[in-house]
Amino acid sequence: MAISGLFRKKTVQDILKQVEKNNTDGHNALGKHLTARDLTAFGIAAIVGAGIFSTIGKASADGGPAVVFLFLFTALACSFAAFAYAEFASMVPVSGSAYTYSYVAFGEIIAWIIGWALIMEYAIGNITVAISWSDYFTGLLESGGIHLPQWVQMDYLTASNGFKDATALMQGGKSFENLSTGLQAAYTAWTTSPVIGSFHFVADLPALLIIILITALVYRGMKESRNASNIMVVVKLCIVLLVIAVGVFYVDTANWHPFAPNGVSGVLKGVSAVFFAYIGFDAISTTAEECKDPQRDLPRGMMWAIIICTILYIAIALVLTGMVSYSELNVGDPLAFVFDKLDLKWMSGIIAVSAVIAMASVLLVFQMGQPRIWMSMSRDGLLPKRFSKVHPKFKTPSYATIVTGFVVAIPALFLNLTMVTDLCSIGTLFAFVLVCAGVLVLQNKPDIPRGKFKTPYVNSKFIMPVLIVIGVVYAFGYNQKATMDFITNETQINNPADIVTALDKSHTTKVYDYLVKIDAKNSTTETPDLEHLLSQYEQDDAKYATVVAGLPVSDSIKYDSGFSLFKHKIPMWIFLFVLIGLVVWSFKQNLSLIPLLGLICCLYMMAELSVWNWIYFTIWLLIGLLIYFGFSRKNSKLNVRET
Repeated sequence: MAISGLFRKKTVQDILKQVEKNNTDGHNALGKHLTARDLTAFGIAAIVGAGIFSTIGKASADGGPAVVFLFLFTALACSFAAFAYAEFASMVPVSGSAYTYSYVAFGEIIAWIIGWALIMEYAIGNITVAISWSDYFTGLLESGGIHLPQWVQMDYLTASNGFKDATALMQGGKSFENLSTGLQAAYTAWTTSPVIGSFHFVADLPALLIIILITALVYRGMKESRNASNIMVVVKLCIVLLVIAVGVFYVDTANWHPFAPNGVSGVLKGVSAVFFAYIGFDAISTTAEECKDPQRDLPRGMMWAIIICTILYIAIALVLTGMVSYSELNVGDPLAFVFDKLDLKWMSGIIAVSAVIAMASVLLVFQMGQPRIWMSMSRDGLLPKRFSKVHPKFKTPSYATIVTGFVVAIPALFLNLTMVTDLCSIGTLFAFVLVCAGVLVLQNKPDIPRGKFKTPYVNSKFIMPVLIVIGVVYAFGYNQKATMDFITNETQINNPADIVTALDKSHTTKVYDYLVKIDAKNSTTETPDLEHLLSQYEQDDAKYATVVAGLPVSDSIKYDSGFSLFKHKIPMWIFLFVLIGLVVWSFKQNLSLIPLLGLICCLYMMAELSVWNWIYFTIWLLIGLLIYFGFSRKNSKLNVRET
């Protein structure tokens, strides 16, 4: 088969004919139960979850009160992408979401890649939410006097890595009591867990429990899932509004100064956590075949969900950072933590209960989305036929739903929160980029049937060059040092925690002796704590640089430089080169501004993720390509038709 066969496309007309045929004969047809209100509720159910109850804490700790600007930027980027999703959903009202849209716009190989990437959004996203749910659920049990062993409420990687870091810090003089709560828990889980040979049995069993329950509900039917989702959305919206109403009376405006303590880089550091707070609105598009009027209701549901959730996120971020200092918010349960710190125990209890409900609603929407993607891929022959099997009574993709349960449940026992959050974000952003690009590719093709919704057209031909000039002026005029450091790959000093955890026992002693020697008052420290001793110099950049330069260890421990530093900048360089290409393309083709801005914003957020996420994502895509060339390519319905 020629290379061109990889890019064979499905036509909108053929897709619509197949949907009509399914509806007429009842074969592989899903039940139609959803309205615009239900879709908005699903969107809120998917968005207001782990983001507002968990990852907002880390983002606030990195960016300070200015994290609200990151919420606005991310909401804007998602809104641009939502316009593209809404246009495709109106044009092709089927369950495939970005997978089906890419099949129409780019061809089969790109459709497969995006379908494979969406597994990272839905399945891995659910792993993240299940882990967060487990944290809140076990906290709720402990507040009621039920204490589960640490090794049944923590994943394997967190326990293993936490044990290593805790051991290194204690070798550096830090006492167990002075370790962070997370490191204490990880150390305890690792040391108290059952051991089989050299393997420590540490697994997050509550996460497994909730996945089993949600999978059973999704399997049971869309109507039951919708009713459960609507109830959970009402409960958590009431709780979020209660948090804002109570918290506003405890806001101390002094906590909003400085507003952006770590500058623009600090705000952008939380891009993965904040973006994760928004993913899920696109899951609405996977329910297209179950909508009563998808061409009208899908765009409305997406837009209303994003608008409502953005307002809630900004209000919560301002209240949280006003109630306590931003520096204290890097915890897994920021809402409960803040009210507990202010001795409002009754609010902490209410938040814990609502978080358990909120996380469950996110799991519900994502567990609905993944099977419907697989069902669409199976209908096209790219996955085995059984993935498209629809339960005759419940009218749900039964086999795909069960497989999704296993795909989410097993990794949730062992993977840690940070890794899966970032992987989920890069998979989702990649999907958003391709959907926005798909709208741009199809914008000038007259033979494509259009739906009721079309993205408003604004010519980007001259606007994009102007925006680029403004960006260059800002970079070299107002952010010159950071820009030049990026271009010249300027050596960076590692922070105290990274330095201390990289030391072996002999180096630990040498470093401590050196720090005592340069500052005699530290010689009286009863419990030598290297991280504390180094941290006290961080307030003065020049002093910290001098102290680190004198440490009796190799430069590779003290500094990040050369290729080890440059590799983390590769994603941003990719973004910059692609940006130049997009400007040229927009000038030549008079591209529509809104989907183009959506593509650029999402690609920029991908560039802000670490290079390791790109590497893991690339490996994931390569595994997918092996499956495509081994099975999907020859079994594709388009291949059968050609033959």
